[in-house]
Amino acid sequence: MRLSELLKDIDTVSSYTDKEIGGMTHDSRTLQKGDVFFCIKGSASDGHQYAKQALEKGAAAIITERQLGLDGEISVSDTHDAYAVAASNYYGNPERQLTLIGVTGTKGKTTTTKLIKSVLETAGKKVGLIGSIQNEIGEEAIHAENTTPDAMELMELYARMVKAGCEYCVMEVSSHALDQKRIGKSHYKVAVFTNLSQDHLDYHANMEEYFKAKAKLFSICDGAVINADDPYGQRLISHASCPVTTFSMEGKGDLNALNPVYHSDSVSFDFFYQGVVSKLSFGMPGVFSVKNALAAIGACLRLGISIRTAVEGIERVKGVRGRCEIIPTGRDFTVICDHAHAPDALENVLSALKGTAKGRLVALFGCGGDRDRTKRPKMAQAAAKYADFVIITSDNPRTEDPSEIIKEIVVGMSGSSTPYVVIENRVEAIFYAIQHALPGDTIVLAGKGHEDYQIIGHEKIHLDEREVVADALQTIR
Repeated sequence: MRLSELLKDIDTVSSYTDKEIGGMTHDSRTLQKGDVFFCIKGSASDGHQYAKQALEKGAAAIITERQLGLDGEISVSDTHDAYAVAASNYYGNPERQLTLIGVTGTKGKTTTTKLIKSVLETAGKKVGLIGSIQNEIGEEAIHAENTTPDAMELMELYARMVKAGCEYCVMEVSSHALDQKRIGKSHYKVAVFTNLSQDHLDYHANMEEYFKAKAKLFSICDGAVINADDPYGQRLISHASCPVTTFSMEGKGDLNALNPVYHSDSVSFDFFYQGVVSKLSFGMPGVFSVKNALAAIGACLRLGISIRTAVEGIERVKGVRGRCEIIPTGRDFTVICDHAHAPDALENVLSALKGTAKGRLVALFGCGGDRDRTKRPKMAQAAAKYADFVIITSDNPRTEDPSEIIKEIVVGMSGSSTPYVVIENRVEAIFYAIQHALPGDTIVLAGKGHEDYQIIGHEKIHLDEREVVADALQTIR
C-alpha cells in the first residue's frame, strides 16, 4: 500500500513524500520496519514520546499532532481521528459494505445487540456482532477485550465480516469509543439509545460530558431508536436531526409495552405499534428485559423487519451470558449472575427479582478499584433497599486495597436495618452464600457477569463464578 492511499481523506498539515508502506500502529513495541507510526496521546502515556524510537526501528513515517523536528514527520490536527480513518483505508473501507446498527447507553447494550442479531438471523441475514462479551461473525465467536475495539481491530473485524458474507453488523458503541474516535467514519443505519445513569465518571468529568459522548452517535446515523422514559432520551429526541422511533413503558412512545407479567426466569408483555397489539414472551426476567426487547424491536422495524419476525427472533433468545443469567444448581434456591456494577443497574436487577423471589433476596457485590469512587456507598444503598441480606466482597480491586474499597461501600449501609456480612475474598463470599442458602432464596452475584477473571493489582486471575458455584455446591448436601 502507498502512504498516500493510507492517508486518503486525512487533512495533513505538512507535505510528505509518497512511498510504499508495510502496516500501521500506535504501539512502538509492535512496530515493524516500514510501518507508519501514529502518535496517540492517551490517559496514561503520549505516543509522541516514542516517535524517535519508532524511527530508529524503521518506521516509514510518523504521524503527529505537533512538530517534533524529526525526519519522516507528518502533522495532522487530530491523530485519534487520523488513525481511525487510516485504519479504514488500510482495510479497504469495509464499514461502507455493511449495514451498521449501533447501540449505546449505560445498561442494556449487550442484551439489545444480541436480540437484534437474533431477529436479523431469523429474517435470513448473515450478521456480525461487536460487543463486550464477545465478537461474532455469524456463528464464529471471537474474544473481545473492550466493548468497542481499537480502530484497527474494529476495521479488521468489519473486513472479516465482509469476507464472510455478512450483510449487517450490530455493535455496542461505548462512550469511550465515541470520545476517542475509535469508530472512524462508520455511519449507522440505525442508532439505539437504551438509557443513561451514573457510570464511567472516572473517565468522563461529569454526567453532562458522559451524555455528550453518547450523543455523538446520533449525529452519524440515518435513523434513531430512543428510550422515551429516560430524561436523557428526551433530550436526544428534542435535538434529533434524523427520523426517530421512540419506545416506552409509560405510554410515551411510538412503541409501547402493555400489561407486563414478570416471572422468575422470564417476562411476558403486549406491545402496541401503529394501531396493532402484539404479544411477546422473553426468556429473561425484569422490567429492563422489556425495555431491551422494545429497543430491539424498534431497531428492527427501522430496518424494515416485520413485527412477526421480530417477535420470533427475540423469543429464540434464551438468555445472555452474565445478564440476569440463571446458574443451574439443582437445589431449592436460585443463583443469578449479572454484570450490574453501578448503583442504578444493581437497583434495577434487585427490584426486578424482589417480586418473584419465593424466599430471601440475597445480594453479593463489590466495587471495582481505580474507578469512580462516588458510586461505592450508592451500591450499598441500592442493595440495602431491596435485598433481605447483603454480602459485601471484592470485584476487580485492581491497584487499590480491597479492604479500603469495602470500607467505602459499607458507609452506604449506615442507617439500614438490612443485615450484611463482609467477606473480602470473592470466592469465599460465594461459598458463604451457597452454604447459607435457604429454601426459596434467590442469590444475585452482581458485578462480574460474563467476566471469567478477577483483576488484582495488574494481574488477571481466572475466576468464573459458574465454576465457583459448582464447587460450592459440592460442599453441601
